[in-house]
Amino acid sequence: MSAAAELLVLERRASLERLRASASRLAAHPAVALGIACVGLVATFAGMLASGRSGPIGTIMFVPWVALLAARLGPTAGGLAGVAATGLYLTAAEVVGLPDDPAALALRLAPLVGVGVVAGLSSRRISSDALELQATNALQRALLDATADGICFTDAAGRLVFANAPLQRSAIELGLPPYGSVTDRLLTLADRTTEPGRFRERMQELANGHAASEDEFELTESGRVFCGSTAPVQRADGTLVGRIWALREVTADRRLERLRDAFVAAVSHELRTPLTSLSGFLELLGDEEDSLALTGRTYLNAARRGTARLQRIVEDLLLVAQIEAELLELRTEPIDLMELAAAAVELARPAADEKRIAVTLDIEGPLALEADPVRLGQVLDNLLSNAIKFTPTGGAVVLSASSRDGRRCIEITDNGSGIPHDELGQVFSRFYRGSSATRRALPGTGLGLVIARAIVEGHSGTISVDSREGGGTKVTVALPLRQPDGGTYR
Repeated sequence: MSAAAELLVLERRASLERLRASASRLAAHPAVALGIACVGLVATFAGMLASGRSGPIGTIMFVPWVALLAARLGPTAGGLAGVAATGLYLTAAEVVGLPDDPAALALRLAPLVGVGVVAGLSSRRISSDALELQATNALQRALLDATADGICFTDAAGRLVFANAPLQRSAIELGLPPYGSVTDRLLTLADRTTEPGRFRERMQELANGHAASEDEFELTESGRVFCGSTAPVQRADGTLVGRIWALREVTADRRLERLRDAFVAAVSHELRTPLTSLSGFLELLGDEEDSLALTGRTYLNAARRGTARLQRIVEDLLLVAQIEAELLELRTEPIDLMELAAAAVELARPAADEKRIAVTLDIEGPLALEADPVRLGQVLDNLLSNAIKFTPTGGAVVLSASSRDGRRCIEITDNGSGIPHDELGQVFSRFYRGSSATRRALPGTGLGLVIARAIVEGHSGTISVDSREGGGTKVTVALPLRQPDGGTYR
């Protein structure tokens, strides 16, 4: 079917829906309903007179109108309507000459009055429930419309059931068609995104599956970036009811991130040249260190430490930029994890001795591994540096390694200040520094764990942090014995 034919069918359906809705609203109007009931009673009475019959089932013909009056006016009016209907029936019976039987009168009066009272009570209960349901629905709708995210619900077949106001505005702004399933509507955006092929493939997966998802796409012409997520909605027995969709515009966030990344990269590159010059001059001064006075040698050592720290910060910033650009290179080779760990412990020992922290290496024998020795050494250096930094004077740090389930497991454990539970989910975020670090004014950039995770995951490994505030921290790294291909990784 062509798009024009589909649009015509949809317009006809919409017209029928509007006509049905108008008829429902008209029928629901109290005055109209009362008029219909009264006309029905009179018409039934006239029909009985015209036909000359008001036999045993004659009162049944009055039941719908009595029930309608009771539904609109309540149980008391319903009972009176039953009495009135019985009177009309008796009048018709007198006209056509039926015998006057008190027992028959009671048999006809009781059901009509009963129908009126019961219908009135049921209607009042239903009306009360309907008003409560309407109030609940109105509150839920107001809450959903007040959210910043666009939210909609589709049934199991992908048909739109509900959409809040933000999503409706977004659909109009994006020019989405008003017909078809949600995935079909979103597919019209494919050619306008920066990755049309990936966008189509993702929409196909969403149309055929029901797993939760989270995706991001960018429009080419406007540069607007949207983050969309979905989740299945199921009954208690696991039966699929439908899917909830959420759409959020993150254009401002992504622009800010790009500006920040560009700024960091520019500053890092600009700092490298003067730092290189400073390092060179400090080396030249080092050749004449013996001729310097004690104060001069103190200043020289302070300059060396400051320059070295700045160089580490610049290198970390540049490495994070490579990680974000997915340009991290890993050159793997066979190594001995025990030797690498021992070198990391020796490198960290001066900082530990300064705080009188005992750093222990717990490894039994060589542990062969395929890894990038430089990058993996950087991971161990960062993790040991963090452990020492957050461990109080007189504390202890242990670096252990072992084989477990066909993998090499490295654990760095300390008895330091620990990490609050609500901060554990953010420790791998760029530039994030915990409350303990800021409270104690500890130096750092918040990039150590970001770099460590990128390097570990580049080795097809995993890294996790287990900690509690005041109870120390344990960082666990698990690495495969061999890399899938070896060589350079991107």
